[in-house]
Amino acid sequence: MSAVTSPLVWEHVQPAAARRLLTGAIDAFAERGFQATTTRDIASRAGMSPAALYVHYPSKERLLFEISLYGHRAALDVLRAADTGDSPRDRLAGMVSAFTTWHAEHHTIARVVQYELAALTPEHLAEVATIRRAISTQIEQALTDGVSDGSFAVEDLPGTTLAILSLSIDVARWYSPTRRDPAGLGVLYADLALRMVQS
Repeated sequence: MSAVTSPLVWEHVQPAAARRLLTGAIDAFAERGFQATTTRDIASRAGMSPAALYVHYPSKERLLFEISLYGHRAALDVLRAADTGDSPRDRLAGMVSAFTTWHAEHHTIARVVQYELAALTPEHLAEVATIRRAISTQIEQALTDGVSDGSFAVEDLPGTTLAILSLSIDVARWYSPTRRDPAGLGVLYADLALRMVQS
């Protein structure tokens, strides 16, 4: 399922025209990239005139920022909800599985969220970076707990955290529903992550 058609996306955005613009922007940014997308492209996909975009958003970058905020918050929520195991091993497996599945199920918005960060203003990037640090902390804490109880052997906690997150995030770059089941991919990546850190 594409993030664009997901019922989880944009219920909080009012009015409906603003939601249509966000949906159009996700599609356009994912397909063409931020720099190659024009405001006309976005408005056309939303079934609106180019001038209508500025009634709801002051710039194309503001649209990207709203998409980035939503996507990063949703990904963090997925990690936190999955961090429920009785052991660091179960917690890590659960989080990696859920994070990977989310990036597959929502590959369109995830592609925009993960690969268009450079187009954000410094102020907007700083706000998104705070959420990204919280995502990293969620995984790194499970690794730290696993090292403490002897279930994991990890010499470089930040580096290993980045490697594990990168596995899941990269799914958004290549994923197609015809290639793999999202839940099955989550199980596979959870197993790979555990193999990376096993003692």
